[in-house]
Amino acid sequence: MVLSGKEIQKRLGSDIVINPFRVEQLNPNSYNLTLHNQLLTYEEVVLDMKQQNRVRRVEIPEEGVVLSPNQLYLGRTIEYTESHNVVPMLEGRSSVGRLGLFVHVSGGFGDVGFCGYWTLEMFAVQPVRIYPGAPICQIYFHEITGEIEEYASDKYQFNRDIQPSLLYRELNPDADPETDQLKFKFGEQS
Repeated sequence: MVLSGKEIQKRLGSDIVINPFRVEQLNPNSYNLTLHNQLLTYEEVVLDMKQQNRVRRVEIPEEGVVLSPNQLYLGRTIEYTESHNVVPMLEGRSSVGRLGLFVHVSGGFGDVGFCGYWTLEMFAVQPVRIYPGAPICQIYFHEITGEIEEYASDKYQFNRDIQPSLLYRELNPDADPETDQLKFKFGEQS
């Protein structure tokens, strides 16, 4: 069962945290999340699941930035969310999809207990200009039945930034996540 907008608002501070929360972003059965002002792009020509791939950080200026086709861009939401006793789901907004911009390639299904910012896996069908603060996607919540065990992964839980794939940690079980250093190359910065 999907929660209504009024039920989302009613559960704020208990089962649901959305920070910042703005009532004008509340929909009949979802809440619009907005785009942060930074992106990550991978530097590798061939991405390797077993390796930590280098990324470049790009600032999105107020006048926007054009996303190119055939390039994956990782972004994040401005809003920090938490979900307890409900399952969060992320979907692109139809107005954004009608511009040929996919905001999640496959990562729209969240886990009960997820706490953090949502990393967006953005892919453009044709060149499209995006802007910081744009209402980019929507979150909605499902009721869950049965005994709940909340999400507790050390990969993405309580993230504070855009999260590139950390699959290499699963494929290299002897790797020490404490010594991992994300390989960032800083791009355009203001």
